[in-house]
Amino acid sequence: MVFVVVDLVVAELDGLHERIAGRFARSEPRARVREYVSGLVAGLERKNGWTLAEHAGEVSPDGMQRLLRRADWDVDGVRDDVRDYVVERLGDRQGVLIGDETGFIKKGVRSAGVQRQYSGTAGRTENCQIGTFLAYASVHGHALIDRELYLPTSWTEDRDRCRAAGIPDEVGFATKPRQLMTMLARAFDAGVPFSWVTADEAYGQAQYLRDWLEDHDAWHVLALRCKDTLTTTDGAQQRADELIASLPGRSWRRLSVGAGAHGPRDYDWARLPIRTTWRPGRGHWLLARRSISDPTEIAYYVCYGPRRSTLLDLAWIAGSRWHIEECFQQAKNEAGLDHYQARTWRAWYAHITLSMLALAWLAATKTRAEKGEPAQATQA
Repeated sequence: MVFVVVDLVVAELDGLHERIAGRFARSEPRARVREYVSGLVAGLERKNGWTLAEHAGEVSPDGMQRLLRRADWDVDGVRDDVRDYVVERLGDRQGVLIGDETGFIKKGVRSAGVQRQYSGTAGRTENCQIGTFLAYASVHGHALIDRELYLPTSWTEDRDRCRAAGIPDEVGFATKPRQLMTMLARAFDAGVPFSWVTADEAYGQAQYLRDWLEDHDAWHVLALRCKDTLTTTDGAQQRADELIASLPGRSWRRLSVGAGAHGPRDYDWARLPIRTTWRPGRGHWLLARRSISDPTEIAYYVCYGPRRSTLLDLAWIAGSRWHIEECFQQAKNEAGLDHYQARTWRAWYAHITLSMLALAWLAATKTRAEKGEPAQATQA
């Protein structure tokens, strides 16, 4: 059985490497990228230019560093190949697109986008880079399919500093919700199969993102802050926490939204309709999730979707946001997402894209192994 799994892993990588081969202008980086991706999942303690080169049998990190910094290959094209591969292996019409960011702790001031800023990864303000990501999750598995490097205004207002880090002149400031809109637009244009979009309160509080999603009839469950205001069914503006506090006790139902890191994720859930008008077949709700152990701990979500959506439907989508946290954990622990020494804009995107590719490879291989599929290359 072990040999079958090993054959499947190798065959899956062979097919994935063949899929992206056309993105490389020369044979040297085309061959090296396979070694780079193999090294990312090799269980090395650190996965940087030196260790990846040693794993590949090279005498210096120059080739690996050149792959990220200057080699002639289409980084965004490979990003699209990763997305299409994930859809082929994990795609489902009931899939969920999930947005979130993660931090990369860095020293110094030269790495593109680095500054002292809050990192949810560290749980505090740190000198770090922030990447905004889009994940795809379905019953078949989950993986990262897109990425953007967040540039604070301290960078975008200093074009000399940007040029020194290789940031193109046309790249300006974009909020994280607008970066998510850019990534979602790429997924929509590519025909990624999905039913819902979800993200945390950093995105849910952006009214322009919610309006944009509704304009695209993209069903969504987005977290809110307790103080965010919403339009009620009688046209008034009221805080989310005040609306939920007005609900009678019978409005709450205990539901499980799947397994978490520490066991079943059971909470009490409630919802109420909002907005004075609904388009045909669609509805708007405020959703609340209350801790069983501490009833004062309540999370809030604004929802838009089919009028027939049940409380369980909305609660399940809210709970599915956990999958992007799993992606970050797996990508950092198993695919070297944060194991890089890349200072320039191009090098960051190159490494992150290849780490996403490695994570997708692992997710697809796991799915195929669970299905008992034979070891054969994928079709490019």
